[in-house]
Amino acid sequence: MDVVAIMEALAEQGVTVLFKVDAERMAKRRKPWTFVASGAPLRDDILVRADGASVEQYQCVAPTAGRHLGAASR
Repeated sequence: MDVVAIMEALAEQGVTVLFKVDAERMAKRRKPWTFVASGAPLRDDILVRADGASVEQYQCVAPTAGRHLGAASR
């Protein structure tokens, strides 16, 4: 998964994107990965957040977030 390409594609649409891994949640064997997207292109300027066990879980979610939420996507 090319996280940089996903982030750049959404950013070019005006969406702010964050991928984060939390060491404390990882140590506790909880979902350590977080995907956050926000910005004016998203419908009603909403904030999208998803937590997951691995970054690969966002392989389908992240690239289509803009399209599903109202922003134009590639």
